[in-house]
Amino acid sequence: MTGIVTLPLVPLRQNYNERSEMISQLLFGELVEIHEKRDLWLLITCLSDNYKGWVDRKMIKILEDEELNSLLTSQVFHVCVPLSICKKTSSNETMFLPGGSKLFAIVENECIIANENFKVDTSDIFKSNEINVKQIIQLATQYLNAPYLWGGKSVLGIDCSGLVQVVFSICGIQLPRDATQQVNEGKDIASLSKAQAGDLAFFENAEGNIIHVGILLNSKQIIHASGWVKIEDIDDQGIVSKLTGEYTHKLKGIKRLI
Repeated sequence: MTGIVTLPLVPLRQNYNERSEMISQLLFGELVEIHEKRDLWLLITCLSDNYKGWVDRKMIKILEDEELNSLLTSQVFHVCVPLSICKKTSSNETMFLPGGSKLFAIVENECIIANENFKVDTSDIFKSNEINVKQIIQLATQYLNAPYLWGGKSVLGIDCSGLVQVVFSICGIQLPRDATQQVNEGKDIASLSKAQAGDLAFFENAEGNIIHVGILLNSKQIIHASGWVKIEDIDDQGIVSKLTGEYTHKLKGIKRLI
């Protein structure tokens, strides 16, 4: 059974309880595979990144086979600004869609999802074509000063891997959800001196485990979510806090995706 998100942002939780840890968020237009129903909850896998968790069943719209097939064969667009105003045509109610939200088969500023018409601002959407570094950096810097939120994927709260995933997904590059998974993507870059804008830098803890990721603006600066989304200096050792001048994250490696 397949469902779709028709709300701006839906929390994905570790267990079937509203007090359970939020491990990620589902964005408007994302498809989910439903595995199990328990009380008022659904165990789902997000089909964008294969991330699994529990969601409130009221927040997921179940799709008929015909509706699903129509969406799967439609052209997909992405919201490319931090927040975009969208209206339900039937009720004229307003929603604010976060960056990375998916829209299907837009005709005359409207798309149809689960038999509901949504009116969108086409200047806020992006159809992935040829990906370039400039687009990646422009999208990432739109999230500057967004507060850090574990599991978050919007300008109202985002974590380090969420920032990376959303920015690249808008450009048509779908990455896994967590930094520990993202590090397995792309091409290894030997050193920071050989890095370029748009490369991903990964950071480790004392045990050598990946705990953080950010997007390089150049070989000396990185944008990342730590406390909030910010730009800080980086060298061969790691990230240097612009508040204290101390190292906050130890550099593990660099990957290139574009």
